Amino acid sequence: MNIKVLGTGCSKCHQLEQVVRDVVRELAIEARVEEVKDMKKIMAYPILMTPGLVINEELVLSGKVPTRAEVTQLIISSLEKEERSRKR
Repeated sequence: MNIKVLGTGCSKCHQLEQVVRDVVRELAIEARVEEVKDMKKIMAYPILMTPGLVINEELVLSGKVPTRAEVTQLIISSLEKEERSRKR
């Protein structure tokens, strides 16, 4: 799983990155968590406000710092989507 936190380095971006890393550790999943600060790379996604959260190249959230439970649900949903894709 590839997870990207989109943002310019603001406090909300750092909060989101920390929540993501904590959830990945709690779920004990294999994931690459990357912080994307380059504005050109950020604008490659359909994002209007940072921070943004991209899981497996799909923008799943933007403009707020989600709760730990929200991040957990987003990651689990993406894992389920991955699993369905593999079964096809």
